[in-house]
Amino acid sequence: QVHVVESGGGLVQPGGSLRLSCTLSGSTFAINAMGWYRQAPGEQRELVAAITGDDNTNYADSGKGRFTISRDNAKNAVYLQMNSLKPEDAAVYYCNMNTSDPWGDEHYHWGQGTQVTVSS
Repeated sequence: QVHVVESGGGLVQPGGSLRLSCTLSGSTFAINAMGWYRQAPGEQRELVAAITGDDNTNYADSGKGRFTISRDNAKNAVYLQMNSLKPEDAAVYYCNMNTSDPWGDEHYHWGQGTQVTVSS
């Protein structure tokens, strides 16, 4: 059984920073891409940032220059450093991990989300 757990959300003032963490536990053969998504009330879930198995990164325009995604393969973890936060960054942030089994089948695992609130 694979579990994905996010942490690090909270309340921050505009201009502040937060670092989100996400860890996968359980047995898995390989972890491929990892990503962060967010969903604000009444909105669809959207990609924030993603990182491939060979460390290629991709960012939504909204976070370019402010957010940095990184991964630690030894810890089965992915991180999102968010700087210069804006009220419009407030949302529930979800981690997604793409894994493969020994037969080459891919699986996508979501965490339960962590709330980020940006307010003065």
